[in-house]
Amino acid sequence: MSAAPAAPRPASADADGLGLLRVPPRPRPAWRLVPARVAAMCVVELQKLRHDRTELYTRAIQPALWLLIFGETFTRINVIPTGGIPYRDYLAPGIIAQSTMFIAIFYGIHIIWERDSGVLTKLLVTPTPRAALVAGKAFAAGVKAIIQAVVVVLIAALLGVSLSLNPARLLGVLAAVLLGSAFFSCLSMTIAGIVRTRDRLMGIGQAITMPLFFASNALYPTTSMPGWLQAISSINPLTYEVNALRGLLLDLPARLPLDFAVLLAAAALGITAASALLGRLSR
Repeated sequence: MSAAPAAPRPASADADGLGLLRVPPRPRPAWRLVPARVAAMCVVELQKLRHDRTELYTRAIQPALWLLIFGETFTRINVIPTGGIPYRDYLAPGIIAQSTMFIAIFYGIHIIWERDSGVLTKLLVTPTPRAALVAGKAFAAGVKAIIQAVVVVLIAALLGVSLSLNPARLLGVLAAVLLGSAFFSCLSMTIAGIVRTRDRLMGIGQAITMPLFFASNALYPTTSMPGWLQAISSINPLTYEVNALRGLLLDLPARLPLDFAVLLAAAALGITAASALLGRLSR
């Protein structure tokens, strides 16, 4: 008597290993997707710095010269009112803000390079919202700016500048640098979306960096400015970043809630503008 034929195996999606292919993955909510993309971009920037530290060394030269030459000279001259603190100490937070701005203001060049190499097109076809991509790149620029700020703080300490080392205040410094750099990098990406070439972006970036710097309170208090320059300084985000840094590092009177509110609003506005022009850059 022949054996009964074996019963056919029931079709099972999990048995043949195709279950994951037949069931689409659940989309992650935005509140989880955006931080994940931001963290990924920050990791990429850290990997770049780990492989090539030359940029950190070269960018440390300019703030060192500002603090050593400009700071020491005007400390001896004593012509800028600083509220009784040495001018070198007064200058240090401004140089931190300046050096981090100079890093972020040319970040749009990275976007144009990604466009030319095809990376940007691949990023735009992913389900990641454009605002998440821009925010990730903006805060990745902030990571580089934070590293630069740490370098400047170390240089200032070696030169004898008296800065607060309170951990809570240092966390506030990191937040101010991160938000300020996010705005200026988004400003750069917005300009990149308008001009769409590296040469034009370099020209515009060089044209606006020094006016932004001198139209802030990085070198002198706003009370020493003429009225028209005070009006410009009052809408310059760099002014509020410097105010926050001075209040945190030098323990000077500051309006920290207002400073951080302006920086947060500027970063949000920059992300919105850069996101709107990101598609134009890819065409």
